[in-house]
Amino acid sequence: MAGPAAMSALAAVEFQSNWLEVLQSPFMRNALIGGSLVAIAAGLLGYFVITRQNAFAAHALAHIGFPGATGAILVGAPVTLGLAVFCVAGGLLIGLFGRRVADREMATGTILALATALGVLFASLASANASTTTSVLFGNLLAISRQQLVVYAAFTALVVLTLAVLARPLVFASVDPDVAEARGVPVRALGIAFVVLLALTITMAVQVVGTLLLFALVVTPAATALRLTPRPLRVAGLAVAIALVAVWGGLVLSAMVDLPPSFFIVALAVLAWLVVLGVTGRRPRPAERPLADAHHPH
Repeated sequence: MAGPAAMSALAAVEFQSNWLEVLQSPFMRNALIGGSLVAIAAGLLGYFVITRQNAFAAHALAHIGFPGATGAILVGAPVTLGLAVFCVAGGLLIGLFGRRVADREMATGTILALATALGVLFASLASANASTTTSVLFGNLLAISRQQLVVYAAFTALVVLTLAVLARPLVFASVDPDVAEARGVPVRALGIAFVVLLALTITMAVQVVGTLLLFALVVTPAATALRLTPRPLRVAGLAVAIALVAVWGGLVLSAMVDLPPSFFIVALAVLAWLVVLGVTGRRPRPAERPLADAHHPH
C-alpha cells in the first residue's frame, strides 16, 4: 500500500545531530559557494525575465539544456559544457525571432519540442547513467565540484559585468520596447544579449534545483520583490537577497534532516512569495502601475 509506505518513509526522516559538522564539510562549502553564485545571477536577471515576459523562455531553456546534459553524459563530456552549449544555442535561436511575444513563444515551443525529443533519445541511450540524468532533472547542489565553481564564477562575473553596462537601456527596452526602438535603442540586440545571459544562468541553476524546479530561483524571488517595489535596482537587490536566503536556508535544513536541498530551496522561495502575497493582499503590484519611471531607473 502506498499509504503505509509513505508513512514509513516519513518516519525514517530524523534530525541529524551532527549537522554543524556536515555544514563545514568541503562538499557543503562548494554547494554554498555555487548556490550563492547562482542566486546572485538569477536574482539580477529575474526582473528582466518578468518584465520582458520571458518566463516561458526561461522554463524552455532549462529543458532545451536537458539534451545537452544527457548528450554530454553519453559521450563522456562535462555536463556543464553540454548544458551551456544547448542553452546558449537555444537562447540565440529564441532571440533571433524578435521581440514580439507571440512570435517568440511559437519559436520557443517548437525548439522546446525538438529539444525534449532529443533529451528523451539521449537519456535512453545513456541509461547506465540514470542517476546523473535524475540530477539534471531535479538538481544536485551537493555534487558541485571545484572545477564547476570556477566556471560558475566566470558565468556570474559575465552576467554582473554585462548588466552593469546594459542595465539602463535593457530596462528601457524591456518596459517600453516601441519607444526604446524609436529612440535608437538596439532592442533586438539587447534581447539577444539578455537571452544569452539567461542561458548561462540557467546552465548554473539546473545544477542547483534541476530543470523541473528552475522557476524557484529565476522567477519566484523577482516576482516576490516586484510585489514590494517597482524600482528595478531595488527589485534586483531584493530578488538576490531572497534567492540567497533560500539557498542558504535550504542547505542548512538539508544538513539537519539529510534530505536533498532542492526541495527546501524551492519551499523557502515559495514561502517568501506567499508571505509577501499575503501582506500586500490584492492591491496592484508595483509592476502593474504606470511605468514611466522605468525609463530612468534608479
